[in-house]
Parts: sequence; structure tokens; C-alpha cells
Amino acid sequence: MKKSLAFVLFGIAMIAAQCARAEDKIADVTDMQALRKAVQSDKKAFVASTLKLTDVEAKRFWPVYDAYQRDLDVANRRRVVAIEGLIGLNKPMSDLYAKNLANELTAADEAEIKLRRSLQNRLMRGVPTRILPPKKAASYIQLEAKIRAVQAYDIAATIPLIH
Repeated sequence: MKKSLAFVLFGIAMIAAQCARAEDKIADVTDMQALRKAVQSDKKAFVASTLKLTDVEAKRFWPVYDAYQRDLDVANRRRVVAIEGLIGLNKPMSDLYAKNLANELTAADEAEIKLRRSLQNRLMRGVPTRILPPKKAASYIQLEAKIRAVQAYDIAATIPLIH
């Protein structure tokens, strides 16, 4: 009897765990959809509400944020130009054009990675020149990564594969 009860309880626990995992996945998708909407309406306000910066932190952080966003915009424009070339092509793509397109997209990715590394180095400085506490800095870096992932997904979903 005890073994049967233990088996039933184990089965219930397994089902509950699977349901909880499914709910977590749904919550993740919902969070990413909420993230997309929040960023589209006002990214800076969304970042501010997420980080909950003190006045001192805000004074040091926002200039770094603004500079990063400007630099990121340059990298994004490079990617957009390459993608527009792909989408606007009304004739079959040559091998040379495909190679150049791949090089441009990779260069835009590399520029973005370089910017993220620079941002991380600036935010994770030591105490005398620290911009944010390490946890808030890591949270912001993670938030930017999520935002970029959503944006990359949206771009990837709309771009046709080269044939």
C-alpha cells in the first residue's frame, strides 16, 4: 500500500513538474512578447523601469547608454543596408553578390559584438570609476541581449533565404 501511494504521489509530482515547465515556457514567450512591445513604445523608459536606478547611478549610466545606442544604430544601419540589398534584388543573385552580402552581415554582427564587449568593460569597471553596481550592470547587459535577440528574430523572420 505504501509503495502504491508513493508511486501515485511520484506520478502526480512528475505531472505537476511538467505542467510547471510548460507554464514557464509560456511565461518566457509572454515575457519576450511584452519585451518587444515595451521596446517598441519606449526602450529607454523600459530600461529605466527595469533597472530602477538611483539618481547617482542614472547620472553616470544614461550617457553610457546613449553612446551605446548611437554606436549600435550605426551597426544596425550597416545590417539594414545589406538586407535591403537582398530584399530589393529583382534578379537572380550572383555568387559574388552573395559572398559580399554574407561578408557585410558578418561584419555588422562583429561590430555589434565589439560594441557589447566595450559596453561590458565600461559598466564593469572597478570601484572608483564604477558606473553601476555589478548586479545592475549585468542585468542591463542581459536586458540588451534579450532586446537584441527579439530584434534579430523579427529580422530573421522577414528575410528570405538566398537561393
